Amino acid sequence: MTKPATHSPGPDANVPAYAAQLNPPQREAVLTTEGPVLMLAGAGTGKTAALTARLAHLVATRRAYPSQILCVTFTNKAAREMRERVARHLGAGAEGIPWLGTFHSICAKMLRRHAELAGLQSNYTIIDTDDQLRLLKQLINENDLDEKRWPARQLAGLIDRWKNRGLNPADLDAGESEAYANGRGAALYQLYQDRMKALNACDFGDLMLHMLNIFRAHGDVLAEYQQRFKYILVDEYQDTNAVQYLWLRLLAQAHKNICVVGDDDQSIYSWRGAEVANILRFEKDFPGTHVVRLEQNYRSTPHILGAASGLIRANSQRHEKTLWTEVNGGDKVRVIGVWDAPEEARRVGEEIERLEREGAPLDRVAILVRAQYQTREFEDRFIQIGINYRIIGGFRFYERAEIRDALAYLRVIAQPQDDLAFERIYNQPKRGLGSKTLEKMHSHARAVNLPLAAAALQLADSDELPARAANTIGGLLRLFLAWREAAEVMSPADLQRLVLDESGYNDMLAKDRSAESAGRAENLSELARAMEDYETLGDFLEHVSLVMDNDRSDAEETITIMTIHAAKGLEFDHVFCVGWEEGVFPSQRAIDEGGLASLEEERRLAYVAITRARRRCIILHAANRRIYGQWTSSIPSRFIEELPPEHIDQETTLTGGASLWQANWSENEDPFAHVARDRPGRAETRGPGWRRAVASGYETQQKRLAEPGRSAASFAAKPRSDITIGVMVNHAKFGTGCVIDQEGNKLTIQFEDAGEKRVIDSFVTVVG
Repeated sequence: MTKPATHSPGPDANVPAYAAQLNPPQREAVLTTEGPVLMLAGAGTGKTAALTARLAHLVATRRAYPSQILCVTFTNKAAREMRERVARHLGAGAEGIPWLGTFHSICAKMLRRHAELAGLQSNYTIIDTDDQLRLLKQLINENDLDEKRWPARQLAGLIDRWKNRGLNPADLDAGESEAYANGRGAALYQLYQDRMKALNACDFGDLMLHMLNIFRAHGDVLAEYQQRFKYILVDEYQDTNAVQYLWLRLLAQAHKNICVVGDDDQSIYSWRGAEVANILRFEKDFPGTHVVRLEQNYRSTPHILGAASGLIRANSQRHEKTLWTEVNGGDKVRVIGVWDAPEEARRVGEEIERLEREGAPLDRVAILVRAQYQTREFEDRFIQIGINYRIIGGFRFYERAEIRDALAYLRVIAQPQDDLAFERIYNQPKRGLGSKTLEKMHSHARAVNLPLAAAALQLADSDELPARAANTIGGLLRLFLAWREAAEVMSPADLQRLVLDESGYNDMLAKDRSAESAGRAENLSELARAMEDYETLGDFLEHVSLVMDNDRSDAEETITIMTIHAAKGLEFDHVFCVGWEEGVFPSQRAIDEGGLASLEEERRLAYVAITRARRRCIILHAANRRIYGQWTSSIPSRFIEELPPEHIDQETTLTGGASLWQANWSENEDPFAHVARDRPGRAETRGPGWRRAVASGYETQQKRLAEPGRSAASFAAKPRSDITIGVMVNHAKFGTGCVIDQEGNKLTIQFEDAGEKRVIDSFVTVVG
């Protein structure tokens, strides 16, 4: 959006040099030093410049010594940047700011001084995640719990969430405690805290929780810090969690000179404890708050800002603000409908090649996805057409741990001599096979000059191993023999699903209730989708080898592929926002788990995605996604409908079937009504934006169907003609049974031993 007529920024000779280059609202935030200040800083509005200038101003005007200022950031990088900027403002003689750092680093410094009040010594150790999990596993075993049923990682996640909320073991009610081991969560949390004190150790959550407890229990310590910090500055306040909020609120009570900087429209981290309510209620927490809105954007074009601002207005829980810019012109936000995910990747590749021909540097181009599994299509496509890329905030698709595990299973099936692959998965998931068992397998393999798996089979038939280990290895190797036979008749994708199921890998993920587990499962589903394009397992593994060997020079320009969460704080000239369909974005899982609050956070995530773009933003949605071998119809994201029409270009020309289809629409006849009913949480009202987006995807569908040899049926999974209701079939896992229902290629079978099961027809053979 362009500059409002009411704004008249200009130079002011009466302000210090460090504030002279700021616009009037930024300058207001710097010079308003007394009392609580809420700096609402929209995307790309120069909040860091204002915050560092404010800190410099407090020191330069002698309002406080550097040691009397508490300045809190969320990352060490942000803290370093602020130190460097303040030094530039104040010159070489500027003193350091001793209390400038992250929440955890500042609390660690405080806790060293008051460790005895938390039952610790000042030389306490801060343990990492691996040490924490090791300790929790010990406690779980000591309390006669099955770690496979109640994983240590799940308990670690719960303890972290409790600490982020400022909750001690005694603060947990029965409902909270019930979240682990049938009500034993609080007791195990207490045992963990007791063991940590015995070890003179803290985890990261303890650093803040201990200091909050000390402030609450020891008024003299709290008073000391309240008097010390005359001014408090907080960056990214919208990302604070409960314990950070409570800690800050206590410290600010004496002087009340607290300035927080943030944007509720960019609060996207609730999954790690952030609470947008903290910034929304700041004015109630600190009556008399002076609110400064930073709305002049220095990053994006008017159309990009207009689209983002129009979208975020659909959220009810927010501070009103409207981004504007002095920049003129620029392209509208483009919304492109495609047939499916592979075509989405092809279209993005074509657009990037066009940008490259126009001279656009590749390192100024980004593809933003909602979930990590979406990167796979783009990685494969870019390798095919020779575009360099990098994954930010995660591994390349085929480098992720769960993908490597699955590939290791497949490599052993295809090549029994692959010792490296077998060593990776012989105890993954955990089968109780320790390092001593592996040593014996290696020793025997060298002695008899056999591959590791063959040597392990010989050991399993001897008395060299304990009976339990021998039985476990024997069972695993019998599975490999069965899978190797299945590979002769099954598709690679079906084989992968069978392996992950029968190996216990899927069960392991299902029992892991950590936030990462769902993403790992999605990645494995996407791996199966990738395998559907290959006729043999060997062909697919060869493809993966070529992908993994795709090294590049660090000096070369590369496309950036990343999740929207990882993109926050970054900017690019050209941004592709992909996968904007209901269920993908907004995430159906997020809405199911969090309802309206999660939907609003998903919308904030969409706002963040659009505002990463400086010059061009392109949004893509697909009419179909292929999941587990089935084509699933998709409807465009509700966020597309919410984009103001004057700021977007829909790439659609309604002709032929699309025109006829649209002509038949009415207020009561929605061609996707059945899909909407299956998407809980979708708003009932759909405007013209949604219809335009659907039509765009439909038109692309018509073009694909018009290709020679194409038909709608060619994109769907075809049921087998030799299977009908009443036919007897055999399944490798469930045995013999009778088909009692059939829906496409999905069968419902009454098995003689396993009971009623739903299976895909490619997994069974007809009996007789």
